Amino acid sequence: MQKGNIGVTTENIFPIIKKFLYSDHEIFLRELVSNAVDATQKLKTLASMGDFKGELGDLTVKISVDKGTLTISDRGIGLTAEEIEKYINQIAFSGANDFLEKYKNDANAIIGHFGLGFYSAFMVAKKVDIISKSYQENAQAVKWTCDGSPEYEMENTEKADRGTDIILHIDDDSKEFLEPSRISELLKKYCRFLPVPVAFGKKKEWKDGKQVDTDEDNVINETNPLWTRKPSELKDENYLKFYHDLYPMADDPLFWIHLNVDYPFHLTGILYFPKIKANIDLQKNKIQLYCNQVYVTDSVEGIVPDFLTLLHGVIDSPDIPLNVSRSYLQSDSNVKKISTYISKKVSDRLQAIFKNDRKEFEEKWDDVKIFINYGMLTEEDFYEKASKFALFKDTDAHYYTYEEYRTLIKDNQTDKDGNVTYLYANQTDAQYSYIEAAKNKGYNVLLMDGQLDVAMISMLEQKLEKSRFTRVDSDTIDRLIMKEDGQKGADLEAGQQNILSSLFRSQLPSIDKVEFNVAAKALGEAESPIMITQSEYMRRMKEMANIQVGMNFYGEMPDMFNVVINTDHKLVKGILENEEKECGEKLSPIETEIAGLDKQHDALHEQQKEKKADEIPAEEKGKLEEIEKKLSNLKDRKEGILTEYAAKNKIIRQLIDLALLQNNMLKGEALTRFVRRSIELI
Repeated sequence: MQKGNIGVTTENIFPIIKKFLYSDHEIFLRELVSNAVDATQKLKTLASMGDFKGELGDLTVKISVDKGTLTISDRGIGLTAEEIEKYINQIAFSGANDFLEKYKNDANAIIGHFGLGFYSAFMVAKKVDIISKSYQENAQAVKWTCDGSPEYEMENTEKADRGTDIILHIDDDSKEFLEPSRISELLKKYCRFLPVPVAFGKKKEWKDGKQVDTDEDNVINETNPLWTRKPSELKDENYLKFYHDLYPMADDPLFWIHLNVDYPFHLTGILYFPKIKANIDLQKNKIQLYCNQVYVTDSVEGIVPDFLTLLHGVIDSPDIPLNVSRSYLQSDSNVKKISTYISKKVSDRLQAIFKNDRKEFEEKWDDVKIFINYGMLTEEDFYEKASKFALFKDTDAHYYTYEEYRTLIKDNQTDKDGNVTYLYANQTDAQYSYIEAAKNKGYNVLLMDGQLDVAMISMLEQKLEKSRFTRVDSDTIDRLIMKEDGQKGADLEAGQQNILSSLFRSQLPSIDKVEFNVAAKALGEAESPIMITQSEYMRRMKEMANIQVGMNFYGEMPDMFNVVINTDHKLVKGILENEEKECGEKLSPIETEIAGLDKQHDALHEQQKEKKADEIPAEEKGKLEEIEKKLSNLKDRKEGILTEYAAKNKIIRQLIDLALLQNNMLKGEALTRFVRRSIELI
């Protein structure tokens, strides 16, 4: 029997493994099964080259659980005593302490750096045995034992067949790894597509009312998964079955992309475009990363462009190491090339579907739009490609490329400054009357109701030459696209405008976080008597605040609405005429007095404008303050008279409620009062 110490320069490797790798302790099974598969693959390679002449026989890697032990067995190339000495006993571990301290929370980085795959066994085992017999003729079987200290024992033993058994005596704090259900779960996670059959126990069948073992191995993996096969061999049903094997609860995908590249790196895989129902983030981490069919991770940021983390499927590349760390992914040039390639492949596939079957592409646009928009917003190169096949959809459900749509609207929707104006709605029902008014004017209205459309609008205004986007309810129809033809009618004189504004302002409801700005304008006899619009700029800033960090300031501001009263409409004219009859006598002396005081106020201001504050006599200051106080009182009296009149005028209240109703702002008790008033007026 040979005894010795494992060649490590740090005092004791095993507490380090326990302490630093504990958070990822389940990966021990992946490491040990992967080693068994590698040993089997090497034997197959030797046989194919004629260097191994014996019978390959059954090459299944077998996992078994017994009292207190977990065993991984293979019939691969096996190990001689010299190979155990070289590969197990001598660990290249110089400079370890600094590295371990730096990466103490990243098990993958440590294992990857030092090639410690086998030693991950000590994360869960208090003792490990290796019983191995080399494939070489007349080889002597060897048993190696270590109890979690640097000391080991190695001796000759008997073993009938070639290959290696790794026997883990499971530690008391890791008893979960003796439970068949836990081992099954880990094998399904890490080993379900390994290229060599992996069996855990025997298949079961029902007999006499209970499940019993059969003689057939329970193989847990698919050795020839779909992504390793040629696309020409596969049909749609193969891709759909594989998708549902990966994601049993998912709807059918929209379409898929089969990746297969040999240069300048190796990469295979299948990426699926899923149907996204709601929140973007809920769908992330659905791409599985493999290295030679061994599962690595489903956190693929850095390998896949950010916008494609919304996709589902599998990527397999031997150029991404099995034990991969975050910092490695961010700096490795191969990873960056893979990311660029995948992005290009996706854009090429989308372009091909668009060119070859535009009807199918349009049918899937509403579902695929979020992927494309996300990509265009986050990757300049993808924007350049996608802008050729990305679509606009209008409120009549017609689809256009960006170029087609600009050609459609530029003649009729260009304003006096030469800007092509893209009108859009985000709720067809709520904005129906505004959409209809725009259509009656000969305008086309886009439907932009997607999760990322606010951000897309801002980007497209920068990308598309001389373009601006305006929501269809952001102004009156004649002002949405300002042209040289001016307004429909003449505005009222200032005094009447102020009276109208006061009448309507006094009857507007008080709504939390909402501010109304009232204005009277000549819009034409055929237009609505009153409209509520919202500033495009402020509304867009508030919407951006919901999706962009750092814009919370806008999110806290009140919603600003413009209430526009159409002075050309007969109902509005009737309100003014009636106001003159009801209030003219009361208001006339007040207005005369206000006009006189305004003149005095202006004259005093004129006298004082060249003087500094300390040069103005106290008498003059006092006189100015007195005039301002009188004016304030008179204006309050005037407002009081107008408010009293407006409160009795059911038409004013009715018009305001109609405008609020049109904008989905009339609710509860106010809505009930509106219904009652409507019945009375009828």
